[in-house]
Amino acid sequence: MTRPGDAPAIEGRLGAGRYAEGAGPAVGGVVTSVHELTTVDGAQVTGVLRVPSGARTVVTLMHPRQDVTNHALVPYLLATGHAVWTQGSRSPNNDLNLLHEQAILDFAAGHAYLRERGFDHVVVLGHSGGATLAAFYCQQAALAPGARLATAPSGRPVALNDATMPLPDGAVYLAPHPGQGALLQRVIDPSVTDENDPLSVDPSLDPFAVANGFVEAPSPTAYSSGFVAAYREAQAARVRRIDAAAAALVAEGRAANRAFKRSGDAGERRRALAPRIVTVYRTDADLRNVDLSLDPNARPYGSLFGRRPDLTNYGLVGFGRMSTAEAWMSTWSVNTTNADFLRCAPGVTVPTLLLEFTGDQASFPSDIAAFSGALGAADLTVDAVPGTHFGRPLTEDAPSGNELASQVIEKWLTPRFPT
Repeated sequence: MTRPGDAPAIEGRLGAGRYAEGAGPAVGGVVTSVHELTTVDGAQVTGVLRVPSGARTVVTLMHPRQDVTNHALVPYLLATGHAVWTQGSRSPNNDLNLLHEQAILDFAAGHAYLRERGFDHVVVLGHSGGATLAAFYCQQAALAPGARLATAPSGRPVALNDATMPLPDGAVYLAPHPGQGALLQRVIDPSVTDENDPLSVDPSLDPFAVANGFVEAPSPTAYSSGFVAAYREAQAARVRRIDAAAAALVAEGRAANRAFKRSGDAGERRRALAPRIVTVYRTDADLRNVDLSLDPNARPYGSLFGRRPDLTNYGLVGFGRMSTAEAWMSTWSVNTTNADFLRCAPGVTVPTLLLEFTGDQASFPSDIAAFSGALGAADLTVDAVPGTHFGRPLTEDAPSGNELASQVIEKWLTPRFPT
């Protein structure tokens, strides 16, 4: 039975309202095809190509961790006459061993295919973590072979210098967060005292302790500046501790591999092959998700993972929760990753649209200001539309953020890259 004042049943779920609903406009006359591609290092990836009649410009989307085949912007882009390519990775929806240096090889295979198809223009559209992936791709693609990265942060060789990496004609960055490593440092709970115990806590750093200023949800909290400073310093320290553990695991695996090459011993080979997994508890604890006065915008209370970070922080979902040590170094450590939006931005020189959602819970006004100052494009447009990180409307009767974003994207695309 529902009592007066109760929220609808769907809102009772912790993760309710995370993603935008609705399929966008219906579009007819679109030819859809699925393609399997082989990357330069031999991985198999797939992509879905949707082509309205006569389309000469294609917009390509990819995310390092998620399948974007049915991204909310696809029907809006098709409705304006642009073709859309949604790129898959070598391990879709599984980031256990996500190396960004390999992910951009996957992206490169799609870009090369689209050039072979003969489109007049290829424009990359990166949303959220896909924006950092796209910036990383643009940065590396702009370099001549031989000047690109030769290894991942773990030392694993990567074939970027052997890859065909066509530079896109333009780039759209929608709600870009700063990169998965920088994002994780923001959301990681520094009060964890034992990496093997998900319930361990240092009370002085507990973000959800009343003694530290937390106010029970959904009332916004107002932390003291002293607590915020200590908290952020402790977040960085926890990441450094995990960095050290990951580096030790990588060194252990590489030593076993060297021993196998010397001896040929099967036991050493087993030691080299054994997965070295980094488990990170409690990664939904960005103070800004409950203290709306920090880096203020129009965001609602709550995080990307739900309306109660004080609860979801202890749950299964979250960033960087489980990965190989190599993936930690490539993707989740702000200190070792190459996929950092701010560091990649100067290498992005193609015409660029940087588009903010004004109620974003992961990309904040200070981020957009920093990104706009760092991007290397001479043709740079910075704009904003109402919406949350995944494009939901800010109010019940408002158009979705994705619908509003599509209008800005179309206005930017058409003069530069006609359909």
